[in-house]
Amino acid sequence: MKALVIGGSLGGLFAANLLADLGWEVDVYERVGDDLAARGAGIGTHTELLEVLARLGIRMDERLGVVIPDRICVDRDGRELYRCHWAHTMSAWANVYRPLKDRFPAGRYHFGKGFTGLVQDATSVTAFFDDGTSATGDLLVGADGLRSTVRAQLMPDVQPQYAGYVAWRSIVEEDLVPAASREWLGEGYWFVLPKGEMFLCYQVPAKDPSRVGRDWNYVWYRPVTDAELADFCTDASGKCHGSGIAPPLIRPDVTAGIKREARELLPPHLATLIDVSQPFFQAIFDIESPRLTVGRVALLGDAAFVARPHVGMGVTKGALDALCLSNSLKTHGLDAALARYDRLRSEFGRRCVARARRMGSYIEARSRPGKGWTPEQLDQRPERVLQEVALALAEIPELALEV
Repeated sequence: MKALVIGGSLGGLFAANLLADLGWEVDVYERVGDDLAARGAGIGTHTELLEVLARLGIRMDERLGVVIPDRICVDRDGRELYRCHWAHTMSAWANVYRPLKDRFPAGRYHFGKGFTGLVQDATSVTAFFDDGTSATGDLLVGADGLRSTVRAQLMPDVQPQYAGYVAWRSIVEEDLVPAASREWLGEGYWFVLPKGEMFLCYQVPAKDPSRVGRDWNYVWYRPVTDAELADFCTDASGKCHGSGIAPPLIRPDVTAGIKREARELLPPHLATLIDVSQPFFQAIFDIESPRLTVGRVALLGDAAFVARPHVGMGVTKGALDALCLSNSLKTHGLDAALARYDRLRSEFGRRCVARARRMGSYIEARSRPGKGWTPEQLDQRPERVLQEVALALAEIPELALEV
């Protein structure tokens, strides 16, 4: 049996490695022309993610993850407002990508292959690429992310829905952080909650494997109206790039603005992280696909569902999608396996999206005040936020049941 995996990021690599271990012949087709290890930012992990990595022979040791003991919320002046024990492992996107990529045969990972379309019949599916080539297999896995071209062909009406806010983020090498700030930060998982916003930061292993040490990952969720987003996504030449812009094209005045507001709204040692870095932003979206399979095609990871990051489920969901697909194909024929996969992972995805949407409602409300928000939706008390963001799956009843 032969599988074509469209998208060579984490979800695609989980699927490719697991299917190859079943004995499938697997090829991965990635639109980008070079290695992706330089991309991505910090990620949280779950026991379930670590178990899938362990199944592939990848251990989340100190090179790949950092255990953070406590979560701490502070005010503008750095005074502690709330603290809770955490002891979860935080990692970085590249630290998971690299061993997955190295594990997969290099000759079957194809860079520079932009997917343009597919045709399928009762016995096969064929993918076409922008260089004029094509490939045929028994199964096509669409793992090409938020702007999935596979999903767009199968379900053109399913479009990302902007949530009304963006995430400013970066990873900062610890050598760039002043000694006084490093001492103040310690090993905490820090939160600041300006009205209708959320700033958080934590340590991750060094992004560069040749460098000993740790980096700091920060994310700052801020309400941004549709008009403001269009302005943020307009480069210095006046060209608007839609709802997303490559980090090098972000105008200097936009970057200067976020650094200035960091100094106004965040404690000095946390504002320093933004000041010494080159922050970029990502608009936050919701995506819900009505189904995950069409014929011999299966959607996986962000191509299927995108939940706001507060649930902390992006990478774990992609890994569990791939595991469910692999387990289904191991014990069922193709049609029955895809039906099982669709049933199990669709419900999980819908519940992730619903939970994350609720958790981010107090941020969305700042840019969309006329929607009639309830007091519960506007609740951003530290004890609520710190206890809910990126919980373990076992601590989320509506998701634990689906796992």
